[in-house]
Amino acid sequence: QVQLVESGGGLVQAGGSLRLSCAASGRTFRAYAMGWFRQTPGKEREFVATISGSSSMTYYADSVKGRFTISRDNAKNTVYLQMISLKPGNTAVYYCAAGPLTVSSGSFYEHWGQGTQVTVSS
Repeated sequence: QVQLVESGGGLVQAGGSLRLSCAASGRTFRAYAMGWFRQTPGKEREFVATISGSSSMTYYADSVKGRFTISRDNAKNTVYLQMISLKPGNTAVYYCAAGPLTVSSGSFYEHWGQGTQVTVSS
């Protein structure tokens, strides 16, 4: 069983930056693709970014390309989401997830963290 714990969320002004972290338990971290998703009340969960186990593949939602960067450190069992030029529309609870495939569909991710709140003020 993989357990995921996100951190790094908070309140930031529009145009600011945040780096989210997701620490994973277990010895098989590098075998998993890792994804970031976000959700706001009343809306569907939304794909943000994903990265393969070896970091050779990354994919982003069009809305965050050029502003968000996903990376991972397999030695530390941690995946990161660097966010710059944040906008109020980026306000959401951000979740990390682990799964066998580097895809944008949340249905393929088997393990989920509890989420971290990101609030961007105007």
